[in-house]
Amino acid sequence: MLRVESLSTYYGPVMALDDVSLEVPEGSITAVLGANGAGKSSLLRTISGLVRRRAGSVRFDGREIGAAAAEDIVRLGLAHAPEGGGVIGELTVAENLELATLWRRDRAERAQTFTEVYALMPRLEERRSLAASSLSGGERQMLSIGRALMGRPRMLLLDEPSLGLAPLIVAEVMRIVGELRATRGLTVLLVEQNARSALSIADRGVVLNVGRVVAEGPAATLAADENLRRHYLGI
Repeated sequence: MLRVESLSTYYGPVMALDDVSLEVPEGSITAVLGANGAGKSSLLRTISGLVRRRAGSVRFDGREIGAAAAEDIVRLGLAHAPEGGGVIGELTVAENLELATLWRRDRAERAQTFTEVYALMPRLEERRSLAASSLSGGERQMLSIGRALMGRPRMLLLDEPSLGLAPLIVAEVMRIVGELRATRGLTVLLVEQNARSALSIADRGVVLNVGRVVAEGPAATLAADENLRRHYLGI
């Protein structure tokens, strides 16, 4: 569903990604792993159009999107849930979710997406009238994922969903991601520093180090590689 070829991204003179190539098969979960500064978030931001590539190609379902505007990429069915939640604290849970549906004109379909998201994450429905600023870290992360799902994407870019969360909440977030793939066939590109959690639900993994791909393969193979675990994955 997604093919990235020879992708390079810079912030001014600073290189964030250097000749990165990877593929994400439809209906799969692919984990992008690595330490802080490895380029993981920059990869997702480049794919989703928030940061412009300097070189290379990004193809989504066979269509080149490397030069497309972020809002057009969303309309194609590719949603991005950013690191740290990215929710608007002054708005309620329901208002944060509704923001993601403003471009859709079918009111019945918009209402149905609320039902689907609340069924997946009942905690959001319980807190739908509360300000997002009052939510716990785990609830804000769920709201970020829920908002991304409101557009009924075909693929989800998920950036560090376990960041700063307690182990039980991390397990719940990972369960939700796995359920999305199992029940909806959603394709997921998951960026994580918590390699153990990510590899437990992923089909494949890609390891980045200083903006470059240093390893890729089946999740179980990467998890069993002692050298990778010691030098890049911290597990």
